[in-house]
Amino acid sequence: MTPRLVPVLAAGLDYLDVIKSAGGVELSVLVLLLVASMASWTIIVRKLVQLRVAQSQSARFLEGFWQSKRLDEVFQTAQKMTANPVAQVFRAGYIELSKLSGQQPAGDGSAMSEKLGGIENVERALNRAQVTELTNLESSISFLGTTATAAPFVGLFGTVWGIMNAFSEIYAQGNANLATVAQPISRALIATAFGLFAAIPAVVAYNSFVSRIKVLDSQMQEFTSDFLNIVKRHFFK
Repeated sequence: MTPRLVPVLAAGLDYLDVIKSAGGVELSVLVLLLVASMASWTIIVRKLVQLRVAQSQSARFLEGFWQSKRLDEVFQTAQKMTANPVAQVFRAGYIELSKLSGQQPAGDGSAMSEKLGGIENVERALNRAQVTELTNLESSISFLGTTATAAPFVGLFGTVWGIMNAFSEIYAQGNANLATVAQPISRALIATAFGLFAAIPAVVAYNSFVSRIKVLDSQMQEFTSDFLNIVKRHFFK
């Protein structure tokens, strides 16, 4: 190793200077990946809180639902659990049931059996609420999936472009020693690092959120089926 290279390697590379020396395309790639990463983390934090609250409230609501003997009491509880998808499904079904009966569905509901398509109306209300809640749970999740898929390729594009420029600089200088190669190659590889930094948290969060949403969706489907059975047994004899 020549004496001239020792100070360069001993001091290391200043990556901030490396980034500042990047070209327009490379900087655009880095800024795009940084914005995608910040947006992903914002979504991750927001969805993490949302899903935790939804899971916690759903467990408490289902426990209270099966222990309660009055639907109106359950409805009052559901009114307070706005972040609970299962409670909102029940709320939609209860409101439709009340409209059909013309009164609070706490009585025998004998007149309700005379309503044309009554049980189908309740079922449609439950299904609509389920779709609405599922859509709300899945909002912004697709951005995480897109970031997880596209960010590495965007970073790779920035790296390829940077390497092309690096070889052009090396050729122009006519010198390919370590001092002249290190900075442009490092500048090119930073784009790949940014891409992985954006993609890895996004893919981990995406898979975790999809799994949690499937559990909540299954709970809504099971509750819809159970609630319809209760309605048929007690209100549509």
